[in-house]
Amino acid sequence: MLKLVIGNKNYSSWSMRPWVLLRQAGIEFEEVKVRFDSFAPDSAFKRALARLKVAGKVPVLLDGDLAIWDTLSIAEYLAESFPDKHLWPTDRKARARARSLCAELHSGFSALRSHCPMNIEASLPEVGALVWRDQPGVRADVERLETLWGDALAEHGGPMLFGDFSVADAFFAPICTRLHTYGLPLSDTVAAYVQRVRALPGVQAWITEALAEQDFLDFEEPYRLKR
Repeated sequence: MLKLVIGNKNYSSWSMRPWVLLRQAGIEFEEVKVRFDSFAPDSAFKRALARLKVAGKVPVLLDGDLAIWDTLSIAEYLAESFPDKHLWPTDRKARARARSLCAELHSGFSALRSHCPMNIEASLPEVGALVWRDQPGVRADVERLETLWGDALAEHGGPMLFGDFSVADAFFAPICTRLHTYGLPLSDTVAAYVQRVRALPGVQAWITEALAEQDFLDFEEPYRLKR
């Protein structure tokens, strides 16, 4: 059986992507959680990942003695391994566009990630209001999301970006949680998409388990002294 090595569900946006993809697609896997204690070289987290001989980050997909790291690589491996699941859109042009969206997310949206780190348990609209006021990069990132999501939804008719659920929706699921946590201003179209993504069974399962962790990590939440 496939194994997926992840970090804390409340904080690990990168882990969320393949976990939701696997769960929503109905692909069986075993979860292996490595708790974030710190990211120092001698931390238990780093030592655990060092044993896998990977990049020292989560997620990692294990298929027998094969280790695949990086979310894009994991998504492509799963799409090749389970072609019947149609993890990418079946239409060639839509598939290319979906890959482009995932690649842009993979390397971009740094302001939104930096100033609005994923925290599923929290409700931080007051932090979001300050970020929105003071961080033009965050406003630009949300404007770009509005364009990307709005165009895809209009072209393919929803409910997901390319009609049916795909890798693209799994990749943007952590972004949807950020937008919700920080209460950032959204158009009606994009706000409705965020809620549809959050309502997916795979995403709901992740959220439920994230809330159950009750594992406050102060180094992940510099904006709060305590939970």
